[in-house]
Amino acid sequence: MNVVGRALVAITLIAALPLAYAGKVYRWVDSRGVVHYGDHVPDPKAATPSGVTVIPVIAEPSAIASLRTQQVGRAYQAIADNRLDGPVEVRLDFARADNVRGDPDLPTRTVVPAHGHTVVSLLDTVDATQPGGFELRMDVVPGDPRARPQDVEYLLPLRMNGWRIDQGFGGGFSHDDEQNRYAIDLAAPIGTPVLAARDGVVMEVESDFSRAGLNRERYAGRANLIRILHDDGTMGVYAHLKVDGMLVRAGQRVRAGQTIALSGNTGFTTGPHLHFAVQVNRGMRLESIRFRMRGPQGPLNLAGN
Repeated sequence: MNVVGRALVAITLIAALPLAYAGKVYRWVDSRGVVHYGDHVPDPKAATPSGVTVIPVIAEPSAIASLRTQQVGRAYQAIADNRLDGPVEVRLDFARADNVRGDPDLPTRTVVPAHGHTVVSLLDTVDATQPGGFELRMDVVPGDPRARPQDVEYLLPLRMNGWRIDQGFGGGFSHDDEQNRYAIDLAAPIGTPVLAARDGVVMEVESDFSRAGLNRERYAGRANLIRILHDDGTMGVYAHLKVDGMLVRAGQRVRAGQTIALSGNTGFTTGPHLHFAVQVNRGMRLESIRFRMRGPQGPLNLAGN
């Protein structure tokens, strides 16, 4: 007996690079004195003028891209959806595969454009007469690995007098991993204007975190930040920004020297400062790279402290 079309069962697992975010709950009182709670700002007609209170809510990191499956005939498309205003690279692999193969074979990698979606692989049974099932795992890194960094002199990303570098390249406190090795920490009081150090497009904005601490595991992924995509594919990262201190939006084109945010003290930090790094995707590896920077008095020494 020839049995055709046995069921192919799909279970999608997502294991993506976290995108730090927090949430808010709004409490308001209507004209009748009734208290309401919601996750959005209420209509002004629904609340009394002094009746709206914002309640910060601690939330877990989400993902910068998501994975879904879509059935096509007897097979499944594995589709990656990019949530950022810039490209991301994804790597798709089986967490489990029973009588299933991918076209192209897994693991496989591809680049998904800003706010785009891409069919990463088509999944089907090896033996159509037998049932199959699978689970998928996807990793995500922001940026395009085809980026070619240019030798650019960056502007000092602060507007203030008396600034100083508290931690430079290879700093022993927290600049000890690939993503931060070539970063600098600029001491700055909360509320100091933060400037774009180079032209680019705002790729990512996170603004709702309000807490800071020295517990790396708890706070490392919970800093308010802006990520700016440069024309050569590199990305400038401005972190530890003030809660609700963003002055630009995702997708906006900014110019060097433009005020983009206010400095703060959020995430894994010892005190108020601005963390700045230039990062590039090296093929599913997010790395910081060396850069040159000019201050009001000339080129800066960015050596570690």
